[in-house]
Amino acid sequence: MADICPQQWNECANPDPTTYNPFISHAFLRALEDAETVAPRTGWQPQHLVVKDGNDILRGCMPLYAKSHSKGEYVFDYGWADAFERAGGNYYPKLVSAVPFTPVPGRRILARPGKDAGIYEDLLLQGAIELPSRYDLSSLHINFLPEQQWHETAESGFLQRTDQQFHWQNQGFGTFDDFLSSLASRKRKAVRKERTQAIANGLTIEHLRGSEITEEHWDAVYMFYMDTGNRKWGRPYLNRTFFSLLGETMPEECLLILVSRDGNYIGGALNIVGGDCLYGRYWGAIEHHPCLHFEICYYQAIEFAIQNKIERVEAGAQGEHKLARGYMPTATYSSHYIPNPSFRRAISSYLDEERSYVERSREMLAQYGPYRRDTDESDQI
Repeated sequence: MADICPQQWNECANPDPTTYNPFISHAFLRALEDAETVAPRTGWQPQHLVVKDGNDILRGCMPLYAKSHSKGEYVFDYGWADAFERAGGNYYPKLVSAVPFTPVPGRRILARPGKDAGIYEDLLLQGAIELPSRYDLSSLHINFLPEQQWHETAESGFLQRTDQQFHWQNQGFGTFDDFLSSLASRKRKAVRKERTQAIANGLTIEHLRGSEITEEHWDAVYMFYMDTGNRKWGRPYLNRTFFSLLGETMPEECLLILVSRDGNYIGGALNIVGGDCLYGRYWGAIEHHPCLHFEICYYQAIEFAIQNKIERVEAGAQGEHKLARGYMPTATYSSHYIPNPSFRRAISSYLDEERSYVERSREMLAQYGPYRRDTDESDQI
C-alpha cells in the first residue's frame, strides 16, 4: 500500500462519504502492512491490483493477497484445501481479495466513478482471473463482496457462495426506548433485565473517540483483545503496533466503549464508524460480569447508532445469540474462481447444496427474531 497514492486509492474505494467503508480505505490496509501483521512471514503477501490510465491516474484497484494458509479469512475453505492436496495438488498459495482478519462486507472491485467505471471493473476482474494461471496458483477468492458484485463475478465464471451474519437495522428510531417498543413484550423485558444486570456491580461505561483516545486506552484494548484471542482463537492476528497506527491514522473512525471498576479498565470493545454503519470489531474483558458482553457489544452500539442516526450495526461474524438482541440474519457473499476442471465441478456441486442450506437456515432464524408482530397477544394486553 505504501507504493500506491492514498488519495487516488480512496477516490476509487470510497467516492461517496455517505457509504464510506473504512476497511477498504488506504489507511486501514496500510496500517495492517506497516504493523507487519500482513506480510510474507505471516502468510499474507500483498499483491494489490491496480489499473491506471495514460496519465498515470489510478482508475481502479483491488486489495489482493497471495496466501499460504486460510487463516484470518472467515470464509472457510479448509476442507477444499484438504481435498485438493489429497488428490495430489497444491492448494497453497492461493489468491484472496479481502480485508485481512476482517469479515466485513464491502466492495472489493474498486473503480473510480464515471462513465468508464464498468470498463475498469471488468479490467480488474479479468486481470485477477489471469493471475492463478500465470503464477501457478490454485484459485482466486473474493470474500464478503456486495450482492451486485457477487452476481457480476458469476458472469465471469466464479462459483458463488453464501453465508450469514447478524446485523441490526435502524428503523428510524429516535431513542433506545423506541427500539425497545418495537420488540415483543417478553423480549423487551429481557433486554431491560440484561442492561440492569450488566452494570449492577458498580461498573462505569464510557465512549471515547478521536483525540480522546490515548495510548493508555489502546493498551487496555490490546489487553482485552489478547485475552479473548488467547482463549478463543489460540493465536491473535494483530499486534500492539497496529492499534497505535489505527488511532494515529484513523482517529475519528475509532469508537472505544470501555468499562471500568474502581478506576481500572476491566473490559471494552473497539468499534469502527463508517458512513452509514457502525462496525463492531473486538471485545474483551478481564473480569466476568453477567450480561456485560451484551451491553457493551450490542446495546451500547445500538444506542450510539440511534443517537448518531446511523443506519445499521454490523456485529461481526457468527453468533445466533445476537438474534435475541435485535440483530437479524443477513446474507453475506463470496466468489471463487477454480481453474482446475475436476476440482471446480466438485466445489460447484458442494456450493449448490450449501447455498440451499444457508438460505433455509436464514429463513428459519428470522422467524425467531425478537420484533413485535401484530399477532403478539402479550403486547395487546
